[in-house]
Amino acid sequence: MKTVVIAGGKGTRIASVNSDIPKAMIPIEGKPILEYEIIMAREQGFTDFIFIIGHLGRHIREYFGDGSRFGVNIEYYEETEPLGTAGALAYLADKLEDDFFVFYGDTVMDIDMRAMADFHRNHGSKATLLVHPNDHPYDSDIVITGDDCRIKAFANKPHPDDFVSKNSVNAALFIFSPDIVGFVEKGKKSHIEKDVLPRALSAGLPLYGYTSHEYIKDMGTPERYAEVSHDVISGKVKRMNRHNPRPCVFLDRDGVINEEVNLLDRPERLKLIEGAAEAIKLINRQGWLAVVVTNQPVIARNLCSIEELETIHATLETMLGKEGAFLNGIYYCPHHPDSGYPEERKEYKIKCDCRKPAPGLLLRAKDDLNIDMTQSVMIGDRDSDILAGKNAGCARSVKIDTNRPFALLETINQLFTLNL
Repeated sequence: MKTVVIAGGKGTRIASVNSDIPKAMIPIEGKPILEYEIIMAREQGFTDFIFIIGHLGRHIREYFGDGSRFGVNIEYYEETEPLGTAGALAYLADKLEDDFFVFYGDTVMDIDMRAMADFHRNHGSKATLLVHPNDHPYDSDIVITGDDCRIKAFANKPHPDDFVSKNSVNAALFIFSPDIVGFVEKGKKSHIEKDVLPRALSAGLPLYGYTSHEYIKDMGTPERYAEVSHDVISGKVKRMNRHNPRPCVFLDRDGVINEEVNLLDRPERLKLIEGAAEAIKLINRQGWLAVVVTNQPVIARNLCSIEELETIHATLETMLGKEGAFLNGIYYCPHHPDSGYPEERKEYKIKCDCRKPAPGLLLRAKDDLNIDMTQSVMIGDRDSDILAGKNAGCARSVKIDTNRPFALLETINQLFTLNL
């Protein structure tokens, strides 16, 4: 499988760092950003590259040559005029006869490419987008998927003030089938996100979102360059690869993140506790996972539907995102063991292994996200939360005061100060 790297942009936003070379050549620890991408792909067996170059592209060609010095094969396509992120693909159709990756050359990442490729093949996808939560979804392109991960819609920025969605952001890493190239108009400037993918979706092609919680960030501004440089040097980028078990802070929802109300069944009743978003931001910055595990008997009692609960959770993610925080997952138990409530849903009136204090929600997250339970923490406001953490094998379980402002923030500060 080939990898096409789009490295022809001028990088006007990051010109203050170095305006004499393409942004893909700006170094971290003495190596260009683009070299990190090549090494990552090569180590996973992806060695055939096509570089799309333009502005100051000679610097890329002179440094990388044919790729032999780096153990890869590199071809070049040089734009004579800017064609956007997609335009050059139309001229490469004869070289893209099989599925191929697309990278942006200004991205710092450590991604399991083989896992993404397996997902792409197993789903019969024509275009697979890596999606993830980030700390600025309000200023990002959102990918809306169904339960089967198939893409239903794109919500590109800017978003209206009342926009609500899961924090599922297009991370700008793709696998395309050759069919996608047919949606690129030859000789015209076009963009992958705004032009090509919406056309393919409208035509009914199966497009899928592959969710990854690994490290991937562009360094298109001086501030982001400083951030990713620190993350490379500190080892955070490598630590977040999916093959490395990661510590997690498991969080109960009601009374810990949002104010406790009796059987929350509508998004308008949702209100964040002071300091909760800042606490989750601290978890994010440490490179730990932040996962909500919550009992939601409102489903069993038929006070709201699964779809309505998903809207509540999308609202929660939107509210956190506006504060620069994100969750890596929300796991909920819809069951309730006791019968006798009016309008109850019998199919959910069961004893299960996911209702806390049972550990099922935490263990499911452990398997999904490769969590190291021996370093992880459960934080809740009830004894059932504490028992669930212990039953799942968490290193610590911490009970905090329901609805107390800054309780979660104080707890997270203390835990990280003590190095857990």
